[in-house]
Amino acid sequence: MNTSIEVEYWVIDDDGDLTAPESLADVSEYTEREFVEPLLELKTPPCRSVAELRETFVEQLEGVLAAARRADKGLVPLGTPINCDGIERRPGERGRIQKAVIGSDFDYANYCAGTHVHFEQRNVTDQLNALIALDPALALVSSSPYYQGERVANSARAHCYRKRGYAEFPRHGQLWNYVDSVGEWSRRLERCFEEFEDEALAAGVEADAVAEHFAADDVVWTPVRLRDEMPTVEWRSPDAAFPSQLLGLVEELYGVMETLHHTNVEIDDGDNGAEAGHVTNEGIRLPDYDTAFDLAGAAIRNGLESTPVVNYLDRMGFSVPDYHPIATQIDGRQYVTKSDARELRLEYANRLESDVERLAATN
Repeated sequence: MNTSIEVEYWVIDDDGDLTAPESLADVSEYTEREFVEPLLELKTPPCRSVAELRETFVEQLEGVLAAARRADKGLVPLGTPINCDGIERRPGERGRIQKAVIGSDFDYANYCAGTHVHFEQRNVTDQLNALIALDPALALVSSSPYYQGERVANSARAHCYRKRGYAEFPRHGQLWNYVDSVGEWSRRLERCFEEFEDEALAAGVEADAVAEHFAADDVVWTPVRLRDEMPTVEWRSPDAAFPSQLLGLVEELYGVMETLHHTNVEIDDGDNGAEAGHVTNEGIRLPDYDTAFDLAGAAIRNGLESTPVVNYLDRMGFSVPDYHPIATQIDGRQYVTKSDARELRLEYANRLESDVERLAATN
């Protein structure tokens, strides 16, 4: 099953201040600038196995880090910059239209760096439903509890997107309910696009501009998306994190996604309570949607400090004790100053380099 990964990393200078990627975006065809100035996105091509994905991702990171050292820059694996001066979006018509529709809430996205995992489309309905049910696994790699210095949630990034950035457009940023068919998913997308188009026109955006820069499959920021490229089912919930953490998560997700092709996938009726959901070779049972939604919320707020989340992820096949999220390591303060945030960014840029070195040594 072809699988790929996209990760956004903050770029910093030698003082820990955020800076533009500049030449780092030109390292390969798989590196590019993101929608805000200090973000770099690193992608992999579709890989036929987790082993190939690991090798490809590490090789690409080595190339980017070598270029970063030459430019006196570093990559930071944090879901938010912790605390910093204001971050502006890069000029672009798509961003201008989104800001016109969503308003000032859209600025929350400027402070978020995440990971997107793509799985080749196979049993698409089961894949969509499984990734919805597995959304609480974002807690395994949460990497920042802070938004502009304030502690807001174990995953500040997911909190900002779902609770703040899309507060007025919940269908565009929340975890969707399960579906019975791909057609049902497509109809939901069409309704969201129509809603966005109506709001854009009301905000004075020309219809041609909306049609040029948006389509039904890319107008929403839902945690799970269907993409035309490859084509894939995409999970967008995890924070940016250490490469080793992300590769471990992808490997375990890959195992679940492979299992669902060879067994029955059922959805609980809501009567199993605390024992809802499990993955075994004999079958996959997903919790009812309300339970999955509540567990995802607990994962965002409390991470692996939530016993129900830990127990659920264990039943779903994840080796929870193997994960040590950055968010847990840097948590503990209600407020982080900009000076302390710079130090944290420098520390975790150095730790990312060491993480890649260890991965490269075992490839």
